[in-house]
Amino acid sequence: MRRAAMLILLGTGLTAAIEARQAASDVTQWRGANRDGVIAGFTAPASWPEQLMQRWKIEVGLGYATPLVVGNRVYVFSRQGEDEVMGAIDAASGKVLWRTGYPAPFEMSSASKSHGPGPKSTPVYFNGRLYSIGMTGAVTAYDAATGKQIWQKPGSSTLMPMYTSHSFSPIVDRGLAIFHVGGHDKGALTAYDLNTGTERWSWTGDGPGYGSPIVAEFGGVRQLVTITQGKLVGVDVATGALLWERPFASSNFTNSITPVRFGQSVIVWNNNGPMRAVNIVRRNNQWVAEDAWASDEPPNRLSNTVLDGDVMFGLTSRNMGQYYAVDVKTGKTLWTSEGRQAANVALARAGDIMFSLENDGELVVFRVSRTGFEPIRRYRVAAGEMFSTWAQPAISGNRIFIKDASTLALWTLN
Repeated sequence: MRRAAMLILLGTGLTAAIEARQAASDVTQWRGANRDGVIAGFTAPASWPEQLMQRWKIEVGLGYATPLVVGNRVYVFSRQGEDEVMGAIDAASGKVLWRTGYPAPFEMSSASKSHGPGPKSTPVYFNGRLYSIGMTGAVTAYDAATGKQIWQKPGSSTLMPMYTSHSFSPIVDRGLAIFHVGGHDKGALTAYDLNTGTERWSWTGDGPGYGSPIVAEFGGVRQLVTITQGKLVGVDVATGALLWERPFASSNFTNSITPVRFGQSVIVWNNNGPMRAVNIVRRNNQWVAEDAWASDEPPNRLSNTVLDGDVMFGLTSRNMGQYYAVDVKTGKTLWTSEGRQAANVALARAGDIMFSLENDGELVVFRVSRTGFEPIRRYRVAAGEMFSTWAQPAISGNRIFIKDASTLALWTLN
């Protein structure tokens, strides 16, 4: 009994120590603390160096999940052989502190072999725990201090989406961990109790897409807004009740973006349609999702966007990749860069500085501007391969953590 009590106290102490170090600059989930691609705590140098300094680089396994950064720990979700593995790494040295895995054999479809066997979904860190979903849909909760598995829901070996399997990154809200489980032809948005894994609600109206949700309050109701296989939906976070939906089908099932909130609207796009601002309003006791504007320029595809006030920055697939800025009040394109920039980028904004990790391993730093593309520096941070760096970079303070296909590296500005 005394030994068990000591272990409990030790685990509690470790968790408390991690929580004490948590700061606004921590990267705790997909696209940062607020799921919007905005970085806190970064200080731009007076003069940008010619090269970044690589502090360490280690093999961590396959996959494109964003590394999470909490204080002096980095958490990585990846594949090692037939196992899906969650690991904790000392941020200063790159030393592995713990590693926990479970068997997850997975056969990729022929259409997605070039993307690798994942995992693709970024975990979420909350209150000393980590929550993840793997390629087969296995949902797992871990103790962040020790790596101990707290609870797990098994996945499936049959109902897989067509291209990259589960890339829906979970979200935590009001004591619930919310996932989209199942395959491309059916599945359920499912909310689990954080502590026990007990299912609290599910919505079975459509299978998962490849994008991830946001939670936002509209009309006094807290809603999970996400793109599924063929719909844009708003679901009551507390109950799972469908509030509103509208058709939102892509030509090849690649609805893969995270909605962007602007005021009382969300901005969305897919592979074969215009960019839209959709107003979410309640009228005569009925929820309505109606277009505020729609624009065919610029056409997005896979890359997510970042807001700065009323200007949104992203990458269009036109002309083999062009950066752009859009006025989100009107949908008007403010500027586009020259073409042939990248096939896909992961954007993150720190004040008036934008970081863009391109899919071939180049990190582009450019200035936020309403008038044109203003690159500052370009840094090589990974090997130049097509699918080298599809993971979102984790930028915490002035530390830049880059996950490529199989390695994790820490880069700094000095």
